[in-house]
Amino acid sequence: MLNEKLKNHHIILASGSPRRQEFFRNLNLDFEIRLKPVKEEYPNRLTHFEISNYLAQLKALPFKEELNPNDILITSDTIVWHNNKALGKPHDENEAFSILKSLSDETHEVITSVCFTTHTFEKTLHAITKVAFKSLTDKEIKYYIKTAKPFDKAGAYGIQDWIGQIGVTKLEGSYFNVMGLPIHLVYKTLNDIAEAE
Repeated sequence: MLNEKLKNHHIILASGSPRRQEFFRNLNLDFEIRLKPVKEEYPNRLTHFEISNYLAQLKALPFKEELNPNDILITSDTIVWHNNKALGKPHDENEAFSILKSLSDETHEVITSVCFTTHTFEKTLHAITKVAFKSLTDKEIKYYIKTAKPFDKAGAYGIQDWIGQIGVTKLEGSYFNVMGLPIHLVYKTLNDIAEAE
């Protein structure tokens, strides 16, 4: 349906995430995966969704000079926000353990920002989902880290993984946002772009 509306556009997804790529396939969209390395650093003054917005826009920068008039570039970033700080991807098992320990028996926010960039405009949207975890035992946390190796995930976990299945007790907002993409916002924005012409 959306693919037909966007037939005159070329969608570029700048993400190596298999989950985000799967979302786009599920929308039945024709798209190209194009990756460029970006150092994911942000100014200390930024907080909350300002961080993910900034990083999503930062990821679009290396592409701007090469976009064609019919291109729609999509970049995104996900952070976990807890106790007034952003939790990124863990570097090792120890960091993954301390992150998950801090999320245990607490509620945190998962924020994903998506930046849409074309030849003529840039639009950034974000979604926030509140996620509550049960009290996780050290044994459960260690088992998860050993078996899932969640080093490519913000907050050291994937909600679709074992730890999400046994640990998440409450969710407010989009489940898919926690997986890495607020797909309802992507669908709406692409629809808006198609209908604006």
